[in-house]
Amino acid sequence: MSFSSLGLSKPLLRAAEVWEYPAPTPIQAATIPAILRGEDVWASAQTGSGKTAAFVLPLLQMLEDFSRPRGRFVSALILVPTRELAVQVFDIFREGERHLPKSLKIHLVHGGVSINPQMIGLGGGADVLVATPGRLLDLFDHHALSLSAVSVLVLDEADRLLDEGFSKELDRIISLLPANRQSLLFSATFPPEVQTLAAALLKDPVRVEVASEPAPQIEQRVIQVDVPRRTQLLRHLLEVNEWSGVLVFVATKYATEHVADKLRRLGIRAEALHGGLSQGARSQALADFKAGKVRVLIATDLAARGIDIVGLPVVVNYDLPRSAVDYTHRIGRTGRAGEAGMAINFVSVNTQAHFQLIEKRHHLRLPREQIEGFEPVETEAPHRGSGGIKGRRPSKKDKLRAAKAIP
Repeated sequence: MSFSSLGLSKPLLRAAEVWEYPAPTPIQAATIPAILRGEDVWASAQTGSGKTAAFVLPLLQMLEDFSRPRGRFVSALILVPTRELAVQVFDIFREGERHLPKSLKIHLVHGGVSINPQMIGLGGGADVLVATPGRLLDLFDHHALSLSAVSVLVLDEADRLLDEGFSKELDRIISLLPANRQSLLFSATFPPEVQTLAAALLKDPVRVEVASEPAPQIEQRVIQVDVPRRTQLLRHLLEVNEWSGVLVFVATKYATEHVADKLRRLGIRAEALHGGLSQGARSQALADFKAGKVRVLIATDLAARGIDIVGLPVVVNYDLPRSAVDYTHRIGRTGRAGEAGMAINFVSVNTQAHFQLIEKRHHLRLPREQIEGFEPVETEAPHRGSGGIKGRRPSKKDKLRAAKAIP
């Protein structure tokens, strides 16, 4: 199958060629014709499957022939959960729009930066508005835009939108939209709350599910190491391998700064990425990592979803994810677009049960490794809780027993 057989115009065929898609991915082949026909779409596909282009390409074609009302109106609204993903989706729209003979007004709005330039930019409305929910509602409350003329709504990473606690904001945004619109819902996973949203939001949708099996191009490794030796082990792995870049996931904002500082003291170019940074600092850290100015990016799960880092060779789970579902999203940052990748998990005596649960949830059974010079010496897990994986928190009885056991 080729892109030309999907009904895309010649300018957008050139865009797909520039993006180096040799042929449509399964999610693109299944959704692009339905979107062009004006149908609602409910699509599920694993990370790295090309789902952003699956809605960007047909929307650009539809908007090329669309006449937006004069004023502060929005034609296509794209809602995403994080600032980083918003920037990425916006960039893809802008890259595609350059191939069109007609110029479109494409705007990006998110929190973490001043609202005033965004209000000024929306003075003439927008053909495409990529937004995070909170900032979108702030702009609406400031009378900076109108949602009454939205013809297409896209929810990208819908499960993450709900997981991040945006359900009330989504309800309000949807109530401000016209009933007669096209709605597209894209996500990697569809838990019950997303299915409820889809049932309320979509009208006779085309349902697309692309198998979300773990990517075969990702080599998954488990290295046993004591918690205090993890940074030294990470340094060792960086020294003996020629990785151009490594994305390291940790559990907290503090840990990102702490580990990045340790690596810098060891002479390794490292930066932290977390939600406590200003938007400018977050964007700069990610841009420097993509450009190769930074070799190691230490991040919270902020970087686990939707962010595309071309050619990333390695992901390291310095701390295991609390949610077993997030394991797939974390390691999915590598091995993208058919390239090979590696995911390394640091497992201590205190987290081995957590990783066993991850293996069970994902039908994995991975061999344990020990690196010479970093063999673990701890033999018993501490009796206190460790944060753990979601769904494995200690009960009240466990907490009482633990309290009584403290001398």
